[in-house]
Amino acid sequence: MLDSILRAAGYRVGLYTSPHLLHFNERARIDGEMAGDAALIEQFEEVESARDNVSLTYFEFSTLAILRLFQRAKLDALVLEIGLGGRFDTVNLVDADCAIVTSIDLDHTEYLGPTREHIGFEKAHIYRAGRPAICADPQPPQSLLDVAKNMGADLWLFGRDFNYQGDRQQWSYGGRALRRNSLPYPALRGANQLLNASGALAALEALSARLPVSQQAVRQGLLTVEIPARFQVLPGRPTVILDVAHNPHAASVLAQNLDSMGFFPVTHAVFGMLRDKDIAGVVARVAQRVDHWYIGSTPGARGSRAADMAEIVRAARGAGRNSTIETFESVTAAYAAAITRAAPEDRIAVFGSFSTVAEVMRERDPLNLPRYRASP
Repeated sequence: MLDSILRAAGYRVGLYTSPHLLHFNERARIDGEMAGDAALIEQFEEVESARDNVSLTYFEFSTLAILRLFQRAKLDALVLEIGLGGRFDTVNLVDADCAIVTSIDLDHTEYLGPTREHIGFEKAHIYRAGRPAICADPQPPQSLLDVAKNMGADLWLFGRDFNYQGDRQQWSYGGRALRRNSLPYPALRGANQLLNASGALAALEALSARLPVSQQAVRQGLLTVEIPARFQVLPGRPTVILDVAHNPHAASVLAQNLDSMGFFPVTHAVFGMLRDKDIAGVVARVAQRVDHWYIGSTPGARGSRAADMAEIVRAARGAGRNSTIETFESVTAAYAAAITRAAPEDRIAVFGSFSTVAEVMRERDPLNLPRYRASP
């Protein structure tokens, strides 16, 4: 949303996200366009030359290359996604002018700790002393509040420093000193998007002296924002929903979004997860919405066998749900079966991991055409 709004305001913006779905180039975008192969390779070669004998992980190498690409692009603003808790994430080497923590829930607990307090502590370390520190979680852990206070960050809390209200047609943002009324709902689907949007607008308010943004730019940015595979509803029949939900929190949002779609007589789930994720927790959140499960094995060292996931689904779906479960050697085969058996008026939800969604995207688009236009 920040990228979309800032570009609508006429700024030159770089956006770094991960992981990618089909093409590595998706990770680095300048003015909405994916970085081209030649530009990325040039940066890879520079990082390889500079690192000498220093060992770098895949993500460290990629981040350095993409930051170098952005450094030479003469940008007005840079939007960086930080993952895996924040404190020790490679992207946290950037001394950000403003930092946003969105939601806080349990994921990567083997690295971050078993509770929201542990994870809140890790996430809060993306904040900086004396700089805007946005928290869009309505119930932030005390650990986050303590870290922000102790470091002297300018903490903006949802419900205290900014908020939103809305009806079926439009919504309004209220901040510390700025109010934006009559806003359109974001083009992204989902019940949580106003919370996300209000966090983005709080960041823009906090930076308004350096990056002023008009009301029209906010409207245009909200109307045109898009993120592949975040409750992405594909055209055609049966209705196909792509969602990379791979933890219980995201699965809860997926369940809410499925409930708000309207009536579909039958829901088919194409499902595959990595074995180091909370498979039972994810299934428990959506089990009561699914009539037929098509479970595909996921590849790689972190992959899960379809038979193992099927056992978890059987245990977690609930005694009252009379759903069918089938297993397949791959997500692609699971999706092919779902498409064959689903009636035009049904819906198919594809979820569980980035790799699961990516397999289906490749199946639907054999040429693997990028979703965004690539720059030279």
